[in-house]
Amino acid sequence: MLRFAISILAAGLLTCLNLPALAVEAGDPAPDFRATDLAGHEVSLSSFRGRIVVLEWNNPGCPFVQKHYDSGNMQHLQKDFTDHGVVWLTINSTNPHHPDYLVAAAQSAWNADKKLASTDYLTDPEGKIGRLYGAKTTPHMFIIDKQGMLAYAGGIDDRRSTDLADVPVAHNFVSTALTEMLSGRAPSVSGHPPYGCSVKY
Repeated sequence: MLRFAISILAAGLLTCLNLPALAVEAGDPAPDFRATDLAGHEVSLSSFRGRIVVLEWNNPGCPFVQKHYDSGNMQHLQKDFTDHGVVWLTINSTNPHHPDYLVAAAQSAWNADKKLASTDYLTDPEGKIGRLYGAKTTPHMFIIDKQGMLAYAGGIDDRRSTDLADVPVAHNFVSTALTEMLSGRAPSVSGHPPYGCSVKY
């Protein structure tokens, strides 16, 4: 009873502080959601059932995000794996009142400049999807298998830095997991601590 009361209190505190609760981890069913892309079209996760799906949390103002885009690393991963049938959804949960928030036209311009190759770019201004998954950082990566189960959750790689020179020498957990999953295997690593800027809820 005491443990239950403490859990309720902790959940309430996280809500009051506007922070994401511990939501899902590898092995859990991936929560369904609906979101709007930059063109105003509604996208649902359930529509991609039967395919591998990547969720990538994004904020162009974050130096850690810039590291992976200025190096071309994120776009390379997006193109390589979407070419192999993977669905890649880039999600932005930045609060519209935060200085990092970009209106649709500005975000579209950034996407074009960086040559994004993800399947779609989804807006989550109220932070509902971010909190649903417990996204903490940009980038924070989640991979969902064909059965709708979360197969990987965490950091993109093992180099917690903003240095572009670290990209080619890092162990990329997302690339490894997707390669294994496309070969019919479960990821050898299902999670790693995420790093980056805090999601601007």
